[in-house]
Amino acid sequence: MDIHTRIAGRLRELRDARGYSLDTLAERSGVSRSNISLIERGQSSPTAAVLDKLAIGLGVALASFFDDSARSGQAPSPFIRAADQPLWQDPASGYVRRQLSPPARSPLQLVEVEFPPGQRVALDSAVHDANIHQQVWVVEGRMDLTVGGTTWPLEAGDCLAMQLSQPIVFHNPTRKAARYLVALATLAPQGFAPRVASPAPPSPSSNTTTRRKSP
Repeated sequence: MDIHTRIAGRLRELRDARGYSLDTLAERSGVSRSNISLIERGQSSPTAAVLDKLAIGLGVALASFFDDSARSGQAPSPFIRAADQPLWQDPASGYVRRQLSPPARSPLQLVEVEFPPGQRVALDSAVHDANIHQQVWVVEGRMDLTVGGTTWPLEAGDCLAMQLSQPIVFHNPTRKAARYLVALATLAPQGFAPRVASPAPPSPSSNTTTRRKSP
């Protein structure tokens, strides 16, 4: 299935499952009704920032738009070959995400990202209707992640945990592409589970630096 067709279908499925009209989702997400309609008809290629806004409005992780768990007449498979893993490129930044997880439903999803040099992606990521946790493990290169107001410089091998309850900025400050793995876990509804605090800033003796996000 073409990735844009998959996104269009998943957006309709998620919206219908919640009983949201186009106007309701537009109000909840801040994405215009006409833009949502174009995406659902496969006539628009949304950026990561737009998909993030729609995910927040629907109360799901952005990765949900790439899920292919619903196949007519078939049980979702617990296995997927590398050649069948969906690839999607953000039209704005050029970063490429690969959905590693198989179609079988699971609270855990794995995603691999190749992030171009010098690029930056800012996501609201405040999914208030779900309790979603994320960890980012850098495989190659370097990434600066700003979670809320704290910036974490991540080198190859470093891993950062966070909850999708505040804005996140992904930035590759180098001249080389970076590659990292994202693991997402969706837990019980947020109202029934304690919130996890944001990672504490590094101590003054640490070699890492803490910077405040520009307004």
